[in-house]
Amino acid sequence: MLRLAWCVALTLFAWTAMPAGADETAPSLATLSADAQPWTGDLDGMAQRRVIRVLVPYSKTFYFIDLGGTQRGISYELMRAFEEDLNKKMKTGNLRIDLHFIPTARDQLIPALLDGRGDVVAANLTITPERQKQVDFTTPLAEHIKELAVTGPGGPELKSVDDLAGRSVFVRKATSYFESLTALNAKFKERGLPEMEIHEAPGHFEAEDVLEMANAGLAPLVFADRYLANFWKQVFPNITVHEDVAIREEGEIAFAIRKDSPQFMAALNPFLEKHRAGTAFGNVVLKRYLKSVKWVKNASADAERAKLQKLIDTFRKYGEQYNVDYILMAAQGYQESRLDQSVKSRVGAVGIMQVMPDTGKELAVGDIKQVEPNIHAGVKYVRFMIDHYYADEPMDEENKVLFAFAAYNAGPGRVRSLRREAEARELDPNQWFNNVEYVAADRIGRETVQYVRNIYKYYVAYKLLGQQLALRKTSAAQ
Repeated sequence: MLRLAWCVALTLFAWTAMPAGADETAPSLATLSADAQPWTGDLDGMAQRRVIRVLVPYSKTFYFIDLGGTQRGISYELMRAFEEDLNKKMKTGNLRIDLHFIPTARDQLIPALLDGRGDVVAANLTITPERQKQVDFTTPLAEHIKELAVTGPGGPELKSVDDLAGRSVFVRKATSYFESLTALNAKFKERGLPEMEIHEAPGHFEAEDVLEMANAGLAPLVFADRYLANFWKQVFPNITVHEDVAIREEGEIAFAIRKDSPQFMAALNPFLEKHRAGTAFGNVVLKRYLKSVKWVKNASADAERAKLQKLIDTFRKYGEQYNVDYILMAAQGYQESRLDQSVKSRVGAVGIMQVMPDTGKELAVGDIKQVEPNIHAGVKYVRFMIDHYYADEPMDEENKVLFAFAAYNAGPGRVRSLRREAEARELDPNQWFNNVEYVAADRIGRETVQYVRNIYKYYVAYKLLGQQLALRKTSAAQ
């Protein structure tokens, strides 16, 4: 919703409320900023420093932040229990060893561990030979894990692994799934079968982001560990988990620590044996994070695609006029109204871009009750936000648009204060994902975080759709 008075937009999507049974006394995010200086060492050094730095992916499953900075998630609860267990066992007098949780993009988890920016990776990491060359793994938290194909509405029919040949798949590169698919492609090539076309998901996506896109029909074929796929199927009823289409069998999931850390390994392993998946603790924690939420919709269904095709030239026209990525603007339009000009909010915002009437007048683009002036207003407004607040900031063009979207939703003054706080916490104030969004979740809740992430998912889906259409045209011409 668009207003020059900088009012916060109407809440369209929100994440879960605090799960029942979660620890209401959990530390605030204020404790998150650990010693920023790189450090490597074993448990005796951690005890001397009084801190263990836990690298976690920012995820609705494993680690996230509630309004007020309360930290939650499966990895968070598990490692908080480890903190209590460790402090009971260690003879530290009245001093405690505190765990500091450091949200980190998945592709940076192991590099951050090796560089001394953290002490343990508490994430859904599959043990692979390549990773074992770099780090040591704890006793597995889960074993006999299959990596399964998962499809959404309109996805391909799959009965065996060979049915993946020639398919278009959507996967994050910094995952064992990518390794499995690359190895499978090599086998397909040896056998004379067509290779899969691998589309890389953004690095800041987690398993639930990819499964959410599959559920909405935005990505027809994705992959997930069996337990994660079935875990999220309770929230995403439109996905089909293909039990007979496994790209890896007998996988093991564990936490990672630096090599040559025998003391830390000796402290972690007995604890994890008693708290792993299948134990009473593991089962209770898993169930806490299955609250219903409002997720992205199917922006690439036939009817929705028809809407986009009808409007895309208008988005392109004004995207080029104001030098803004028109696909990102179309994605914002879908988030705001499902590209439906007839939508009117309770507070009077109008049309595809949900423009307030007074804003439409100030922008001088014509009658915003009509489709083209409405889209013109939305794109012009985002350009105004970029020029006024982010033009001279040292950030790339994509981040300028993402910050403009955040300001569109929460107000530029609020976003300015979030960036300042991110810098104070030694996060990058010029990167939205995995940086300023953490502070946003802490200070203003997850509405704005989810708003920007949803837009980005639609953006990725539209780009995938464009690639597929271009490929079909090329194939038809041959």
